[in-house]
Amino acid sequence: MQPRKRQRKNASAMKLVGALVARFRIAAELTQRHLAEQTCTQPETIASIEQGRRALQLPLARRMDTLLDTKGALETAVENMPEVDLIPAWAEEYMDLERSALALCFFANQVLPGLLQTERYARAVFDSRVPTFSRDEIDAHVTKRLDRQEILRRDVPPTTSFVVSEAVVRDHLGGNETYHETLRHLSAFTGKPGISLQIMPLARTTHAGLDGPFILLETPDYQRIAYTETQRGSQLISDPDEISILSQKYAMLRTQALNTEETKGLLDRLLGEL
Repeated sequence: MQPRKRQRKNASAMKLVGALVARFRIAAELTQRHLAEQTCTQPETIASIEQGRRALQLPLARRMDTLLDTKGALETAVENMPEVDLIPAWAEEYMDLERSALALCFFANQVLPGLLQTERYARAVFDSRVPTFSRDEIDAHVTKRLDRQEILRRDVPPTTSFVVSEAVVRDHLGGNETYHETLRHLSAFTGKPGISLQIMPLARTTHAGLDGPFILLETPDYQRIAYTETQRGSQLISDPDEISILSQKYAMLRTQALNTEETKGLLDRLLGEL
């Protein structure tokens, strides 16, 4: 028996909010591009919201209410939207920020960052989910993850730094073939301009990242934002004090990890053991 494809409940609420955004935008005589520019987002994000394919997030709703003079109508709609339509709330907003970021810093100690995953590795990640996804859902998630990697293939990619635990690199997630492919894929990243990959060795006696993985991001207007995920949720962090703490942690992690040349050497040794 094929697993039943999970349906997003209350999708009509997203369509209703999207229709309101479109109605208010047109009344203000703004194009989607103009609205995106004035709310510091992307035209495709506005289009997705208006078509009911993406949930409108509260911070953006508030910006739109101010710009469109809608007396808090969109904020009220989002606050009263059925909860299922708000999931994943911060993950969607993070991905919007990632696409336009000037700089990205990743610390990973459980699984490779999505930007470094091969198709096989990404499929193994989603295959491991409990409760399980259907085949169609896994295909959709893998495609979306690989599409995110486009930012690293640009002529001028964002300045990107990865610090990854050696335990993650040595993990055989997905089996031996996936492991071999992943090592070769990571080795290829060690020579790319603007992209730094460092491995945190297992033999460390001190470690600045014991509280878990996180991402630091710099936006086009030079705002610094952090993103963290837990088992059942995620959050964006913009408080300057918290950003300072995470920035200090990341600076320390980079000094504790292998440098890029040593990282290339470790990957080559692991490939040589195959």
